[in-house]
Amino acid sequence: YQGSLETRMTLLRLLDRYIEGLRSRVGIDCARTTLSTYVYTRRSLEAFIRRRFGLPDLAFGQLNEQFIREYQDFTQTEQGYALQTVRHYLAVVKKICRLAFKERHSEKLHFAYYKLPRQVETTPKALSRASFERIRDLDIPAQRRSLSLSRDLFLFACYTGTSYADVSRLTGENLYTDESGALWLKYRRKKTDYQARVKLLPEALVLLDKYRDAERETLFPHQSADVVKANMKGLRGLTGIPEALTYHAGRHSFASLITLDEGVPIETISRMLGHSNIQTTQIYARVTPRKLFEDMDRLIAATSDLKLIL
Repeated sequence: YQGSLETRMTLLRLLDRYIEGLRSRVGIDCARTTLSTYVYTRRSLEAFIRRRFGLPDLAFGQLNEQFIREYQDFTQTEQGYALQTVRHYLAVVKKICRLAFKERHSEKLHFAYYKLPRQVETTPKALSRASFERIRDLDIPAQRRSLSLSRDLFLFACYTGTSYADVSRLTGENLYTDESGALWLKYRRKKTDYQARVKLLPEALVLLDKYRDAERETLFPHQSADVVKANMKGLRGLTGIPEALTYHAGRHSFASLITLDEGVPIETISRMLGHSNIQTTQIYARVTPRKLFEDMDRLIAATSDLKLIL
């Protein structure tokens, strides 16, 4: 009555179809990183099905509520994935099951009430002002051009909030001048395709002028992610800063050290960073206790003439 696995729409078969749809939309309304998440989920899910059931695939009628719980244990214990990765994989499974129910490949909406493991919120790794200044003021010999470029790319991230994936793609088309003559950087984030817009600080303009080259399309010379990563470790060793140094710490430092600490409203910071949800930006508020003290001081000053009458 139900037919064989070859004739029915199965879990992995529907996932494959969905992946092919994503693949055709990469660069249009789908980021390559999103496609990668589905591909890696597919590999992990197939490994689990073969290990647990000894089968190449499962029909939706063979699924039960215990399936997703066992799959979560498999990804965490046997495959050793981090909790955030596991959340992504489980979310993909739930999404494919919703699609199967919608298209009537499944008589039951599987895992509708299964709650994903709670995400552990981590404080963004922004630099302290002292560490930032040590990197900024580091005297790098002229012959170490690769290290100098990595440091300048990092400083540009601190002044603009750009990620490596975005700064490596910036061209002159991402620059525009407003009515007052100020230069702005406007681009769509590779990760989310949301637009980020930031007015360039004088320090960022100096870096752009330093690497200006009419024969090159991009604003900065190309430097691979592996080279940048290695040079970040080199910069940490030369400066002796206590924080672990990654390129993305520049984006975090822009959000907290350069903007939030200086009183820029968090709604404005969210737009500059290209966040799709202001809740993502709000986590930076935990990085700067100084802002809490300053806000409380302003509140006390504003209410100093109020009298309490009992």
